Amino acid sequence: MTPMRKSEDDILDAARECVEAFGVRRTTLTDVARRAKVSRPTVYRYWPDISSLVADLLTRELRAVFAASVAEATEATALARIVHGCTGTVGAVWHHSMFTRFIDSEADLLATYVFHRLGSSQLAALDLLRAQIAEGQRDGSVRPGDIEELSRIVLLTVQSITSSRRLVEDTLSEERLLASLAHLLDGYLNNRETA
Repeated sequence: MTPMRKSEDDILDAARECVEAFGVRRTTLTDVARRAKVSRPTVYRYWPDISSLVADLLTRELRAVFAASVAEATEATALARIVHGCTGTVGAVWHHSMFTRFIDSEADLLATYVFHRLGSSQLAALDLLRAQIAEGQRDGSVRPGDIEELSRIVLLTVQSITSSRRLVEDTLSEERLLASLAHLLDGYLNNRETA
């Protein structure tokens, strides 16, 4: 009987479990292989090192959060859907066990994946934001302006609020911080001429 072949998602699931249990610094490809019940060469076939595995894991998890937040945003205007999607994403990341581990105990590593390069998760977010902003400009809810510039500023704002919650938790509840983010995004993107 041949052993069951594991998919990349099965290995990523095992990596998530390891990261949540041990943190990134203490997780090895050997740990992931053991938890996924595959050989180390099987893991190496997909990822050359733990950094590339963690990058793909972050991308997968963020895309799932994005998709869920976008699916929940059913407001009438594109601007309202953008604001809902962004605040929903931030809230979901704050309650996601793996991202909580990163933010609470390995923020410097998260900074590498989030702030020092445009990775595939940021590029996916920018694709989504560009499409939504273009739709908002067509329906009149989003102000005129360069779509790339608007998208990048929204991404930077959302990333900053997501990773900096601990800096304001002594004065702002999660609900108030999300409300402030919604107000900030609405103020930046709102087309005052049609409002």
